[in-house]
Amino acid sequence: MFSRIDHIGVAVEELEPALELYRDSFQLQLAHREVVEEQGVEAVLLDVGENHVELLAPLGPETPVGKFLARQGPGLHHVAYQVTDIDATLAALSQAGLALIDERPRTGIRGSRVAFVHPRATGGVLTEIVEPAAAAGADH
Repeated sequence: MFSRIDHIGVAVEELEPALELYRDSFQLQLAHREVVEEQGVEAVLLDVGENHVELLAPLGPETPVGKFLARQGPGLHHVAYQVTDIDATLAALSQAGLALIDERPRTGIRGSRVAFVHPRATGGVLTEIVEPAAAAGADH
C-alpha cells in the first residue's frame, strides 16, 4: 500500500527560526517553499536522503496547524506516506474501517494529491497519504 515515507511534518510558529535550525545547523538542503492556501500553511520541504522534513507554519490561528500549535505547541505534526494511487489507497483504508479526515484527496505541496487519516485510527499519529503530482512513484 505505502511505497515509502514521504516526509515528516513539523509544526512551527515561524519558518525563519526553524530554517536556521534545519537548514543551517542540521545542514538540510531546502528543496521547495510554498504557500498552500487550501491547507492554511506555508510549507518548506528540506531534503533528507530521498525523503523530506516538512516545516509547516500556519497562515492564521484558525487553520488546522494554527489550532495544533495552540493546543500542543511546536513539534511533530504528522507522518506522510507516499502511494502511487491515492484513490485506491483511501478506498482500502476506508474498507478496513479506518476513520478518514479526507474522503477525497485535496491539493498539497507541489501539486500533489493528499489526504489525512484521523489519529484516533492510527494510534494517535496524524497520517498523511501523498500521491506526487508527477508520474506515479516519482519523488515528491
